[in-house]
Amino acid sequence: IVADAGIPAGRMVNAVACVAATTGALVDGLIARGGPDASGHDHPGLPWAGCTILTGTSDEVVAVRAKAAASDGVLVIDMPAAAQTHRVYDDYLAELAGTAPDDLGVCAFSVIGPRNRVDKITKKLSLMP
Repeated sequence: IVADAGIPAGRMVNAVACVAATTGALVDGLIARGGPDASGHDHPGLPWAGCTILTGTSDEVVAVRAKAAASDGVLVIDMPAAAQTHRVYDDYLAELAGTAPDDLGVCAFSVIGPRNRVDKITKKLSLMP
């Protein structure tokens, strides 16, 4: 997941959580099986591939997202800034429908694909501190 380091921490966490939830729902087989602890309490599965959070400036996030979206065999799931400005989901969708792709202002996005391709796309970004 790539997040805009320039947005407030609460908005960043919200964007990462929303993108992660959608990614887990859309990517079959991403979530591994769960298992019990020593007391027998079951714990749900987690992403078998792990989940790295990278950050960059707003411009870097937009550029990396565009590069990922243009790459064959890569799935991009994003959270445009407009998603955090509306309390009613249909209002967000209405604004999204009228927003040009270059004007989205992405808060965060996930990128799923072959590891070598994803690494090449995201190589200039830093791990979230």
